[in-house]
Amino acid sequence: MEVLPIILLVAGLVLVLGGSDALVDGASGLARRSGMSEFVIGMTIVGIGTSMPELVVSWLSAIENKTDMSVGNIVGSNIFNTLLILGATAVVLPIGITRQNFRRDMPINIAAALLLVLCGMSATLFKFGDDCLNRIEGAGMLALFAIYMVFAIRSGKQDNGDVAPQAADMEHNSFKATEAGVEGGSKEKIQPLWKDLALVVLGLVALIAGGKLFVDNAVIIAKALGWSDKFIGITILAGGTSLPELATCLVAAAKKKDQLALGNILGSNISNILLILGGAALIRPIPFANITFTDMGFLLLSAIILPLTYFSFDKHKIGRFEGLVLLFLEAAYMYLLIRAL
Repeated sequence: MEVLPIILLVAGLVLVLGGSDALVDGASGLARRSGMSEFVIGMTIVGIGTSMPELVVSWLSAIENKTDMSVGNIVGSNIFNTLLILGATAVVLPIGITRQNFRRDMPINIAAALLLVLCGMSATLFKFGDDCLNRIEGAGMLALFAIYMVFAIRSGKQDNGDVAPQAADMEHNSFKATEAGVEGGSKEKIQPLWKDLALVVLGLVALIAGGKLFVDNAVIIAKALGWSDKFIGITILAGGTSLPELATCLVAAAKKKDQLALGNILGSNISNILLILGGAALIRPIPFANITFTDMGFLLLSAIILPLTYFSFDKHKIGRFEGLVLLFLEAAYMYLLIRAL
């Protein structure tokens, strides 16, 4: 095996890490300026931005008639996002869940996953239609995505007042301290708007470029090992295109921006299904022939398990124990995938 793909893979990872740091800083600054919650900024600007690698991979795969990669990439990414990325983030910093997260955003995440299962496996489940995401269904998903984004942005400022009960006082005091230029005993200046925008744009560019560099060379390595398109899509492509989300969430956790991290994951998951796979289906109908019940079962499980954490041991939070449970489920899924080879 050649050494160059490995070197380029590492270079892509470095770009992803640097871009995530800039993106979190810029997005946090925009949230403070606009009065919108960090969750909504994470769900819209950050969530869609960090999903650009998935968009590029899935749409190019559809154009090149590699539809197994398109759907495998999205299914694998959503499972990876929730089980591994949120799990690892929660181990670093417990993630607060607001009432809006529980009542609106998490149910929409479940509905998007359920819609994908119903559209993609209608023949298997109901003996109706075929196991394929067609152009009409893709157009419907894009319309639903547009409606959801408009609704989310309009309600963004209201969400800012709906923080997790246990964190309300801390977040309020932190915001006041930031406005005064002091947070945690250290000065934090409010930057000019152009600097926040520049950080967001540069961060996204670095994330997308680094993610593509990582994915392209990871696929070269995987094909050299003789892996199938579906397996590459669900593992290498899914993990690689989710690197921006992973890096962004871990950096957000290190900076105690847990709502930004949660918004990033939910926004990315919803974007992956409604925007990216919906758009890919418009390019070319996406058959689900090689997607198994195990794949779809873990996709639904990863969506359904999130609201359950609202009532778990560390109430209103995805705590460290819940994070370990999510990581265990991801390990179980990867074990089943490798065993099926």
